[in-house]
Amino acid sequence: MTKQKFLLVAATISLIGGLFGCGSSTPPPAPLSQFQPEIVNSPDNFQFQATAISNVSAVVQYNWSNSGTQATVNHSSAVDSGTTLVQIFDSTGTEVHNSALLPSGSLASSTGVAGTWRIRVTLSHAYGTLNFRAQKL
Repeated sequence: MTKQKFLLVAATISLIGGLFGCGSSTPPPAPLSQFQPEIVNSPDNFQFQATAISNVSAVVQYNWSNSGTQATVNHSSAVDSGTTLVQIFDSTGTEVHNSALLPSGSLASSTGVAGTWRIRVTLSHAYGTLNFRAQKL
């Protein structure tokens, strides 16, 4: 595991602990860690992949730097069952994208405000391979 991936996993674990308001100082394990997700979070380019997930119900969020006012969301997932949702919020918290993870396709977000955007992935009893990319448009 590269140092960047390790730091991203550690940040995700910390974020999830804060999201669910754990009372202890030890955050819970990341809900996707056993599936060895690959997340690339670079300015203007975000990529998310988790292979062969099995019965995952979780919400994970990432802060993403987008210097533009729109994003293209490219889908390439194989969801066998369960539900998936990808939401993207601009730097003011306005939702600019809302979609299930799709087998294929490229969708443009609504226009938003450049800066630190938030990407939220919500899974409910999901099985399959998740793969999407958000890029500055």
